[in-house]
Formats: sequence, structure tokens, C-alpha cells
Amino acid sequence: MNNSLIESRAKTKSPDFEKNRRAIIDRLTEIKNEEEKIRQGGGAKAIESQHKKSRLTARERIEKLIDPGSHFFELGLYAAYEMYEEWGGAPAAGTITGLARIAGRQMMIIANDATVKAGAFFPMTAKKVIRAQNIAIENYIPTIYLVDSAGVFLPLQEDVFPDTDDFGRVFRNNAVMSAMGIPQLTAIMGMCVAGGAYLPVMCDHILMTEGSGLFLAGPALVQAAIGQKTSAEELGGAKVHAQISGTVDFREPDDEACIARIRALVDKMGHRQRAPFDHQKAEAPIYPDEEIYGIFSSDPAKQYDMREIIARIVDGSCWEEYRAEYGQTVLCGFARIGGWAVGIVANQKTHVQIAAAGTGERRMEFGGVIYTESADKAARFILDCNQNLIPLIFLHDVNGFMVGKEAEWSGIIRAGAKMVNAVANSVVPKISVICGGSFGAGHYAMCGKAYDPRFIFAWPTARYAVMAGESAAGTLVEIKIKQLEREGKKLTEKDKEELFESIRSTYEHQTDPRYAAARLWVDAIIDPAHTRDAIIEALEAASLNPAVGEFKTGVLQT
Repeated sequence: MNNSLIESRAKTKSPDFEKNRRAIIDRLTEIKNEEEKIRQGGGAKAIESQHKKSRLTARERIEKLIDPGSHFFELGLYAAYEMYEEWGGAPAAGTITGLARIAGRQMMIIANDATVKAGAFFPMTAKKVIRAQNIAIENYIPTIYLVDSAGVFLPLQEDVFPDTDDFGRVFRNNAVMSAMGIPQLTAIMGMCVAGGAYLPVMCDHILMTEGSGLFLAGPALVQAAIGQKTSAEELGGAKVHAQISGTVDFREPDDEACIARIRALVDKMGHRQRAPFDHQKAEAPIYPDEEIYGIFSSDPAKQYDMREIIARIVDGSCWEEYRAEYGQTVLCGFARIGGWAVGIVANQKTHVQIAAAGTGERRMEFGGVIYTESADKAARFILDCNQNLIPLIFLHDVNGFMVGKEAEWSGIIRAGAKMVNAVANSVVPKISVICGGSFGAGHYAMCGKAYDPRFIFAWPTARYAVMAGESAAGTLVEIKIKQLEREGKKLTEKDKEELFESIRSTYEHQTDPRYAAARLWVDAIIDPAHTRDAIIEALEAASLNPAVGEFKTGVLQT
């Protein structure tokens, strides 16, 4: 018998399993329908307008660019969701980013969607492009830009132009990526104007299609600035830049020819040294991945065993569980995912009876809460993974750290600080998946966005905030009531209930993963049954970067 095998005890025929399954599938269906709508970009008329210019849409270009039969792993699809509505919205922030295989190589694609406000840059557009570039920088991923943009969206220029995570950072990143030896190719397949004109010229290869324009200032601005009259073609058309300025490397008649040329160039690229992480032949889990739907419960009052989730993600459903009998509300262990060796840190959602240190008294530890022993264990495990060059996977369903006199006396702050330090200073790749709740300092300790995970994914069931909705609403209502009473207003019980409901619903809306994804706090909302695939894609990307820094923690609380 294999001692590493996780033996599933999931009751797949139980009413609870079916109820959980139905809840996730309903939510997933809602998300997938919304995604389809977002993928329409600016809508049918805007798509037709693009086709009338004899140009493909950004999504059509990507489809033709990637290897036949391969999958485009889209990142940031929900960027700017429910934002900029006073300007008619900006689906997917008017740009498409994601990982794909081209000539067998993993590449980052960044493509302007000209069906959305002519591909203009909203504040979130710049942030989305920068996030894609940062992923490419952290993982040494070769990058392709498909440029078709009118430049900065002028009504919001003050939020697009000046700051460190604004438009100018894009070109700074071009320069940094080039210095790092990360290949960059740009195809100008429409307009490329003003500051945006620097992007292609800072890349290794520059392609341009007939009918496209590349200029620092368009004809109207040139006339206004220096009184010179000229056509767009004469000012900065493909022929001008291929024959006169010498700015572009390849002039192509149309999108199809341009895409064929990109593929041919990528095909000739050399292969750099890979990361030192161990990789073997992949082995599928022995349990069906869609059983995750029935096992996972998003009801905070319900328990489930996170090992059952892990069993449907890891190779052969096997793992080496670390200190299995200690600090049981956080699970740690070694496994393989897609053949890659990984260390997994996961919140356990079942309650555990333990013997208290010193007294032997039996007490209950609640699932989803990080206790002193759990934090100690996780910190030590993270140190091990760094020592042994093993990438880390974090599976979140955390309410936070334990509070109260007993927890404080046991040194919960000290243990939590140790875990946060270990996560913050980790030099191996970190990948986070928010399955359920990810609240407060628990979110930080489990490698939240501020702790530089290479990728951060969320399930449709994710909840992401300082504290859970009910607790937060209760606190906020108390504050509001006291404020109103100071102003001399008396509230009836009905008023208090209405106020509570209003605050709770606003707060709940903000904890939705789509709210987080709109602001790029998560890279993608993923189907729980595809968690393994998403992690493998992320590990493949991480393996392109051979550099692993020296692991140091500084002052570690012990």
C-alpha cells in the first residue's frame, strides 16, 4: 500500500455533496456567461467596424497566433469590471493578456482590443499591461505585443499618465525586460500613437501591417502644433517606417501575413537555461477533479476536509504530509503537480480536538483559523521549501488568526509574524489559489497579493476582505448608530435592521471575487475543477526563470 496516497472518504452520494455541487455549478455558470459577454469587447458594431478596415479583432488575432489545438490561458479578463460606466464601460480594460503556446514555446501575449474605445488606455488598462509585464519579468516569459491603440483615454489622463503604476511604467518595463534578455516582439496592427509609439520601438522585433500608423503625434496634432498638413500614411505609415525611417523590421500586407511572420520568428528563438526545480513525468490524480464541486462548501458554518481537495489536484493523489498531527488547522506537505515538485500550504476546514500544551486539557480548534501551532508549523515548512528549492502552493480558506486570551498568551502574534516573515522572504515561486474566505492577516500569511505570488487565482466561491461580511457589517453599523445618536437622531429597530442590511450588501458586493478581479487583485477567476491545470500553467511559467535568490529572513521571531 502507498503510504503517501490520500484515501478519499468523500460521500459523493450524500445530499450535502449534491447541494455543494449545485451551488458551485450555478455560480460557475453565472461567471462563464459574464465572461462570454466581456469577450464581446465593444460589441457587434465595433467588431464589424474593425473588419471593415480589413483588420481582425484582438481575439481573432490571438486565435490565429497560438498553436493549433492549444489553449489561451487568459489573465485579467475581469479587469475594469463594473468600472468606467459613465464612459460606457471598458470590458477587460480594453486589452487582452494571457499565456499561450506559440511554436511550442510558452509566451505572454498583450493585445489592445480596438473594439473598446479604439484600444485607448484607461487607468486599469495601464495597470493590466503592467501586471502582465511583471509576470513576464518575474518568470522570464518571452512577450508579444499586438498593438492597435489610440493612446491614452484623455478624459482620465491624470489617472493614466504620471504614477509608478501608470502608462510610462509600460515603456520602463520594456527597457528592463530587454536588459534582462527577455525576448519581446511587437506587431503594429492599427494605430500606435503618442507615448504609445515608444512601446514597439523598445522591443527586439518590430512588425507593421499596411494601413497602420506609427507616430508621436497624429496629423491633426501636427497641424495644430507646427502648422504642417499631412496624411496619416505619409506621416507614419508602414511604407514610411520600412523604407525611410528604418524603424520597422518587417512590413506585412495584412494581419494574417503578420501573424505568420511572428510565428516564424518565435520558432527560431533559442532556449535559455531553466529553473532548478525538480520535474518528472506527470501523473493524473486518481479521483475525478469535478468531485471538488461537491466536496467544497462555501457555507462558513460547514466543515470539509481540504485533503480531499488536494487529492484531486496532486499527481497520483499522493502527498507527504508534514507534521500531520501538529497545528492541524493548517495542512502542509510535499507533492507533485504536473510532474513539478511542490510544497502545499492549505487551510484545513474541519474542527480538531487537541490536548492543550502543559495541561493536557482537551480543547477544540476551529477549521479555517490559524492557531499558534499552525503558524509555527507553516513557517518551518516554508523554510524547508526554500532550503530545498521547492515552489510553494497556497490554498486559501482562512478566517484569520485565533484571537482571545489563550491565543495571545500562547504567542499568536509572534507565531504569525514568523509565518508572514517566511512568506515575505521566500525566494522560490509562490502560487496562491483563493478557494473560499481569505480574510484579514490570514490573507497575508497565506501569501496574499501584497506578498508577491507569481500568480494569484480565485474560485467563484472566493471571499476577499479584512473580515467576513456579517462581522464587518455589525461593526460598521455600531459605528454608524453611535455617529447618528451623537447628532441627536434616534433609530428604531427597523431603521437599525435596514441600515445593517444596506451595509452588509455593500460589503458583500466588495468581497465578491469579481470585484477583486476588476482591480487586478487576482489574476483570474478559475473553475475549481481546472485548479490543477491553472497551477501547472503557472509552474511551467515559473520554470522559465533560472534565477533563485539567496534565502534570508532577517530577524525571525522564535
